[in-house]
Amino acid sequence: MVLGGSHRPDYNLHNSLVGDLSAILIQNAGCLVNYLRVPDKKVTLMADWESKIEAIASDTMNMNISNLSGVPSWLLVIIKRILEKTGKRTLEEVWPNLEVFFHGGVSFNPYREQYQQLIHSDKMHYVETYNASEGYFGTQCDFLDPAMLLMIDYGIFYEFIPLETIGSENPLAYSLDEVELNKNYAIVISTSCGLWRYMIGDTIRFTNNKPYKFVITGRTKHFINAFGEELMIDNAEKGLAQACAATGAQVCEYSAAPVFMDKNAKCRHQWLIEFAQMPDSVATFATVLDDTLKEINSDYEAKRSKDIALQPLEVIVARKGLFHDWLKEKGKLGGQNKVPRLSNNREYIEEMIKLNKCQP
Repeated sequence: MVLGGSHRPDYNLHNSLVGDLSAILIQNAGCLVNYLRVPDKKVTLMADWESKIEAIASDTMNMNISNLSGVPSWLLVIIKRILEKTGKRTLEEVWPNLEVFFHGGVSFNPYREQYQQLIHSDKMHYVETYNASEGYFGTQCDFLDPAMLLMIDYGIFYEFIPLETIGSENPLAYSLDEVELNKNYAIVISTSCGLWRYMIGDTIRFTNNKPYKFVITGRTKHFINAFGEELMIDNAEKGLAQACAATGAQVCEYSAAPVFMDKNAKCRHQWLIEFAQMPDSVATFATVLDDTLKEINSDYEAKRSKDIALQPLEVIVARKGLFHDWLKEKGKLGGQNKVPRLSNNREYIEEMIKLNKCQP
């Protein structure tokens, strides 16, 4: 089963096609691919996400599905709906031959435990892929190693800019043979499709250079560095994982942003978190998250020292369905749309907090 995006015919110009890349690929896939893939093309390309959920669940719950492909956050919604409709507890009761999930688009780490609770089969595997609108960049090739193998023979010339120099007037870009291990880089690509020195917006860290393997650490625009703390998504998700382990929690979605100094308080980070499973104590969850960020990020630790620059972070519990409702308001349900994890300003989180006070 392949969960893709949709066309948006209302945006189309004469003789042009507008939509998510995944939808355009499905539209143009060969007969054999469409014979082996579900759901039906008509359902796959539906623009209304909520109707699409129902159609996919109804069409696939009685099929023999062996593998899944899609964005973890959106596919989880489909899986839960299928279990509701069938009355089953686990997904292998619905699809006994299920054995692999090819995932990408967002980090799988916040969703891993939820998937493991819904899929108990010991033959189930999870494979991360790095496939963007601009190109196919990486695939996990070892179940025991979360790093992905860099795709170097797909018509893409790579350059890498050290993250700390992004935003400077003339940042140096390094070729593949010049990169250092365990250092954050922004990716710049030139492709046979016509992109020229294009920064795709993701940051990576190489873990090996024989062969070249890497992990995604964040986005060049999704970070918090309002006070010099340089907090990346990779840091955030490691912190959340520790906080969940310590308090029995499961995170469904989250977004964080800085709170700037005002007459009432010093600066701090504010986290808006929707839990699939509430922590034993929200206060303990916040403390463990804060302490873990200090352990893994020396810049954050320095700013938190003695609460001089940054106060302890604040966790606000989001109501159920908040992030779904926020994306719906933006017209961005399903497909390749994602919740902004970290922001260096308060534009998104102010909208979310306001919506959090409204009943669904």
